[in-house]
Amino acid sequence: MNIIELLAELQTQHDETTTRAGELRDQIDHLTTALAETETRLADLTTTRKVIAELAPTGIDPEPAEQSTAYQAIVNAFNEHPDQAFRARDLHELLGMPNNEASVNITRSRLGRLTRQGFLTQPGRGRYQKLL
Repeated sequence: MNIIELLAELQTQHDETTTRAGELRDQIDHLTTALAETETRLADLTTTRKVIAELAPTGIDPEPAEQSTAYQAIVNAFNEHPDQAFRARDLHELLGMPNNEASVNITRSRLGRLTRQGFLTQPGRGRYQKLL
């Protein structure tokens, strides 16, 4: 390889690297914008949650045994047994819900959501307890 071929190869690599750097800068700009939008949304959700929590009535007994949603039944079960940790299947037995795998998986999903919302905690894998 002579000097002219070597310089041409270096120029080609330089051009390819410059193009790749530009693509990466574009991706960084896109991700930075997406991150800023997501952080703004997260801040809005946090504020909304705080406002609702402040406006929610406190000290009121839970509604009577007639529950209109599965979430209400789950929350009521944890309110009735605040010191007890439940597995999804145990909760189904307590509430008289179907014990098939699909129903239990839906309840696991609901328990996970209640955990993320700060109502429940996980003292062990697959076990859920009311956050005191």
